[in-house]
Amino acid sequence: MEVRIQSIHFDASDKLEAFIQKKAEKLEKFCDNIMKVEVSLKVVKPETAMNKEAGVRVLALNSEFYAEKISDTFEESIDVCMEALSKQLLKAKEKLQGK
Repeated sequence: MEVRIQSIHFDASDKLEAFIQKKAEKLEKFCDNIMKVEVSLKVVKPETAMNKEAGVRVLALNSEFYAEKISDTFEESIDVCMEALSKQLLKAKEKLQGK
C-alpha cells in the first residue's frame, strides 16, 4: 500500500508524516485491497483556532473512500478522518460479504 502525503503551503514534520503512516497502515485491518492512501494537509486562513484541515482519500480495488476534517491540530484531524474511513471501509466490507 502506497501512502502519499501532500502538505499545502507548509512543510509537514517527520513526526507528523510518521503519525499519518502509522494511522494509514491500520486501515488495512478493515480492507485487504487498499492500493493507495492520499493525505492532503492544509492550514486554512485566517490563522485562528480550528484551522488545520486534513483530507484523506483511500483508493481500494473498485472503490474510493474520502473523509475530511478541520480541527485545532493535524493529528486530531487525521484521527477523525481515519475513524470515519474505518467505518466506511467496514460498511463496504459488510455489504460485499452480504451479497
